[in-house]
Amino acid sequence: MLRNATELQLEPIDAVITWVDGNAEKHRKKRQEYMAIEPLPLHENASNPHRWLCSDEILYCIQSIENHAPWVGKIWIVVDEEAPDLSSLSESIRAKVHLAYHSEIFDGFTQVLPTFNSLTIESMLWRIEGLSERFMYFNDDVFLTAPLKPSDIFDGLTPIFRGKWVDYSGLLGSAEARDDPAKFHYFMQINAAQIIGFPCTGLFSAAHVVHPFRRSKMAELFALYPDYFLSNIKYRFRNLEQFLPQGLHNHACIRDKEAKVSTTDDHLHITSGQGKGQPPADTLALLIRATDPDIKFLCVNDLPQLVEIIPNAGEWIAQAIGGFPVRAKNTTIERLCLQSEGAAINLAKG
Repeated sequence: MLRNATELQLEPIDAVITWVDGNAEKHRKKRQEYMAIEPLPLHENASNPHRWLCSDEILYCIQSIENHAPWVGKIWIVVDEEAPDLSSLSESIRAKVHLAYHSEIFDGFTQVLPTFNSLTIESMLWRIEGLSERFMYFNDDVFLTAPLKPSDIFDGLTPIFRGKWVDYSGLLGSAEARDDPAKFHYFMQINAAQIIGFPCTGLFSAAHVVHPFRRSKMAELFALYPDYFLSNIKYRFRNLEQFLPQGLHNHACIRDKEAKVSTTDDHLHITSGQGKGQPPADTLALLIRATDPDIKFLCVNDLPQLVEIIPNAGEWIAQAIGGFPVRAKNTTIERLCLQSEGAAINLAKG
């Protein structure tokens, strides 16, 4: 049954988080098994074990939603078979959590499973049964660090994108750039933009923040470009021929005048390798800035690597997201509670 715009705007906005524990023995063995028989050469961006690391980021992520976006409807965690242990979080936030299994969102396309590819999974998030029309997509390394209102990410039914216009044309003829794992993401954006008709000389690069989606827009794109989607989901591991699903969605919305672009500087991104070979004080300054009330989003691509540079990085992140107010017997949450308290004390002293 079709719903009108008023009904859709009254519907809660859901959150979707993709999660995997690459340290789990079952997942690790399955991944290694399929890597061994993969017929295509694997890009370093596709094979680096970093892609599947799990360092409690999802606890920070969900706690940040409880602290800063309590209006969120359901929280969907997209998993293969194993699910994260959330028993340390509050009952109220756990009541919002629902699991969406790969086997469910790939129903009718299960020949591509198992998959170890976030681009493949992101292509099918819109097929979660029961998902709201408007939803926010989180990688589990993205955290809210200040109060977020629905109007910060949607104007009615119109998604608000954060990012910038870029020219990536200089990358196309560079074999070195194609081999560089740090530039892999750029090619995914180029591929997505070109499907919609945007040249690589002027495409929109989304910031590493929460991504607002219209479910119906993704369904529309799937119907318009079935061959592209079927090609995108066939790769078990990341491949340079793939497109970035949120890039496809964003450019289609911009093309169809169904989006707004925000240039607000309200987000921080700490990339993999950032801070290496530099004074730790430079990296610490970023973490301290994350506690600024004007910063709403923090992305930390590699938490273990960050901890190597700033041993108490977890304390600063816990402080930035508003802390862990529930002290439970679970050792993980106890540690995170102590971290948030420690950062608050350090900040007061600072």
